[in-house]
Amino acid sequence: MTSDNPTFELQILHEDDDILAVFKPAWLLVHRGMGRDEVTLVDLVRDYLGPGKVHPMHRLDRQTSGVVLFAKSPEVTRFLRTEFDEGRVDKTYLAMVRGIAPDDGFIDHPVPKSEDGERIDAQTKFRTLASIEVEPRAVSVVECKPITGRFHQLRRHMCHINHPILLDSNYGPTKLNRKFKEQWGMPRLTLHCSSLTFARPDGATMTVDSELPEDLAEVWTRMGIWPVE
Repeated sequence: MTSDNPTFELQILHEDDDILAVFKPAWLLVHRGMGRDEVTLVDLVRDYLGPGKVHPMHRLDRQTSGVVLFAKSPEVTRFLRTEFDEGRVDKTYLAMVRGIAPDDGFIDHPVPKSEDGERIDAQTKFRTLASIEVEPRAVSVVECKPITGRFHQLRRHMCHINHPILLDSNYGPTKLNRKFKEQWGMPRLTLHCSSLTFARPDGATMTVDSELPEDLAEVWTRMGIWPVE
């Protein structure tokens, strides 16, 4: 699969009477918005669930892969929307960043709430899973947990601490990104939503996991940093 000729099939991670959790591959938009893509994740879910309104609970950027959660009814939508809005959903991401990142950290730095919005408080926790010296520059794999959910928060926060996510065309160094792409064949932004932990309407806590997809895992394995010990 490439950005030039993408084909997409719905990949279900979990389904029950209330929710549907699916894997979003890179290059697939969650919903159409400003884009003109022929197919979006919402389209695939609607085709699967049948007629009716589809309720995605959150979004991932076009090049970000990972777990996306859908509610199956307006009642569950309202419940989960409150959980997301009040910061009770535990989101975990994996990213490859430039340089030897600190063992762990807490980033408290305001970012825009939306693309053209005012800057508001934003917090992210992270820990480094592995680091390695490679050409053209040392890299680290970090686990990030956004406490808030702002526009491009993880991408902005990792850049803020001078460890930008590799192949980030908005916030990363263009020349270095180009070198990594040429040296290792990196296919896209190295960011993946690996798990969501949340409360269900019945009060039970649930976790949905998504393994690192092949397009990133293959490159990280060749680099000698994946799987992490």
